[in-house]
Amino acid sequence: MMTIEILEAFCAAWNRHDVDSLMSFMTDDCVFQSSSGPDANGTVYSGRDAVQRGYTEVFATFPDAQWSNARHFLSGDRGLSEWVFTGTRSDGRKVEVTGCDVFTFRGDKIVVKNSYRKQRG
Repeated sequence: MMTIEILEAFCAAWNRHDVDSLMSFMTDDCVFQSSSGPDANGTVYSGRDAVQRGYTEVFATFPDAQWSNARHFLSGDRGLSEWVFTGTRSDGRKVEVTGCDVFTFRGDKIVVKNSYRKQRG
């Protein structure tokens, strides 16, 4: 079963920018729906190789990315993590927004990570 401690460790791996560790939390048939992209669901990465590429792209876009004040909730095979995202784009523009990940689990692994962020305008 998924636990709050596992989600805390997953969040810590994001703050370390540790893609190998992040992938250890994912199933082989995992999906990452990023918070931005050309489609209504953002950019969708399906399968381990694609999800790993998507995670790597996040760190390339925001080399100093951090997720703070994380809170995690579980309900059966679903879960949610809320956080404050901060990062600096390669053009120097700073970003600070509240966001969340909506998860689907299989046992103690993440099948789907669907990410949302507030948009400042």
